[in-house]
Amino acid sequence: MMLTIHREICGYCGACVSVCPEGALELIDAYLEVDEKCISCGICTKACPLGALEVDHEGRL
Repeated sequence: MMLTIHREICGYCGACVSVCPEGALELIDAYLEVDEKCISCGICTKACPLGALEVDHEGRL
């Protein structure tokens, strides 16, 4: 999994959670979590209105 959550930017709105096709994102007590189901598809990065998510497909950010 190569999804980075920039927590200093994230507004914890849940937009990414609702579009994740794998159900890998979850808001728990206003804290965004990503689990091993993440396939680094990038759909969540496009849904995030604040640009708080970043996917690295090459193994480095």
